[in-house]
Amino acid sequence: MIPRYTRPQMAAIWSDQNKYKIWYLIEAHATEKLAELGVVPQSAVAAVWSAKDVEFDVERINEIEAEVKHDVIAFLTHLGEHVGEQSRFVHQGLTSSDVLDTCLAVQMRDSADLLLQGMDRVLAALKTRALEHKFTVCIGRSHGIHAEPTTMGLKFARFYAEFKRGRARLVAARDEIATCAISGAIGTFANIDPRVEEHVASAMGLAVEPISTQVIPRDRHANYFATLGLIASAIENLAVEVRHLQRSEVREAQEFFSKGQKGSSAMPHKRNPILTENLTGLARLVRSAVIPAMENVALWHERDISHSSVERGIGPDANGHLDFALQRCAGMVEGLIVHADRCQENLDAQGGIHNSQRLLLALTQAGVSREDSYRLVQRNAMKTWDEGGQLVDHLKADAEVTAKMTNAQIEACFDEAYHLKHVDTIFARVFAD
Repeated sequence: MIPRYTRPQMAAIWSDQNKYKIWYLIEAHATEKLAELGVVPQSAVAAVWSAKDVEFDVERINEIEAEVKHDVIAFLTHLGEHVGEQSRFVHQGLTSSDVLDTCLAVQMRDSADLLLQGMDRVLAALKTRALEHKFTVCIGRSHGIHAEPTTMGLKFARFYAEFKRGRARLVAARDEIATCAISGAIGTFANIDPRVEEHVASAMGLAVEPISTQVIPRDRHANYFATLGLIASAIENLAVEVRHLQRSEVREAQEFFSKGQKGSSAMPHKRNPILTENLTGLARLVRSAVIPAMENVALWHERDISHSSVERGIGPDANGHLDFALQRCAGMVEGLIVHADRCQENLDAQGGIHNSQRLLLALTQAGVSREDSYRLVQRNAMKTWDEGGQLVDHLKADAEVTAKMTNAQIEACFDEAYHLKHVDTIFARVFAD
C-alpha cells in the first residue's frame, strides 16, 4: 500500500497487527467450540482467551517465520509463547487455509464497508450537483462534436445512476465474499466438526461456505475485484468528463483551485485538472487487479497457493486505491465549479446548428421526403459551419425550405426549451430512491 494513496482507516484493516488479531479470534472461537464438543479441555479455552488483549509482536513472528518458512505456524508458535502449555490444543483439526481464507473474508468485508461509505459520499455529492444544475443548459457532444443540448444536471444524474449500480454490485459482492471455511485439510471435515465452522462463522459475522476444498472458492474473490474494477471505471468515466470540460477551449467546468495552489512549475497561469487525472490513474491501478483475480480461480485439485502471492498484493492495494479514489472523487464533485455562462457561449457558438434534427423532422412533417429534408438541412448547416452566420437565417434564405415552411415555423425550431421538456421525467427515474 502506497502511503500517498492510502487512508489510515483502510491501512488499519490490512495491517499485520489487525491480520494477526483476526487469526487469533478465529483460533479462539474454534477452540471455544471444540471444548464445548469435548475435543479439547475447557482449560484450553481460558488459556487462549487470556491473550485477548495481547498486541502481537510482528517482528517476533517474522523472526520465527524466517526459520519455519510458514506464516501460520510462526503465528501459532508466537501465540504459544503467550498462552503456554495449553497452546497444544489450539488449531486442532484446522489447516492454515481455514485461518488465512476466513481472515481474508473478514478483511474484504470490512474493506467493502469502508468503500460503501465512500460510494455514499460520491452519490450524495452527485445528487446535490445534479439538482443544482438541473436546468443549466449546455451543448451535448457526440464524437467530441457539438450535437444537441443537454444540461449539466443530466450529466451529474447520469454518473449518479452509474455509481448507484456500482453500489448495488458492491453490496452483493460484499455478501458473497463474507464466508467462513473451517473444514480442515482438503475440506472434508475429517478432523474438525462442521459445528466448529458454524460457530466461528457466527462469531465473526460471516456466512458458512457451503463447500470448500482446502480453500474458499476463488470465483467469489474474482467477482469482488471485478466489482471494484467497475466502480473504478465509473470514477474514470466521471473524471474524463471533467477533464474534457476543463480544457481551455471548453471551460464549462473546472476543479476547485484553492488560494496558493500552483498549477505548473514553469507556467504560472495554469490550472490543471490534477485531481481527475490522478483519479484516472488510480482507476487503472484498481482495474489491474481484475485479471489476476480471475486467474486465481483455477487452482490445482483441492488446493495450491498460486493465488496467495497475488492476493497479498491486490487485496490491500485494490481496496486501498479505490477507497482513496472514492473520497477524492467525492471531494472533487463537491468542489467542482460550473461556468453556466460559458456553457451558454459554447451552445451559441455554432450558429444554432444543434437544432438540425428538429428541422429535419419538421420538414418531413411538412411533406418533404426524409432524403430531401436531410439534404436541405445539411446544406444550410454546412454553410453555417463553413461561412458562419446563423442557421435560422440561412434557412430563411433558402427557397426550397421556405416553399415548405414559413419563417415562423422555422424560428419555432430554435426554441431551446424543446430539448428540456423531459428533464423532470429523467430525474424522477434516476432519483426514485
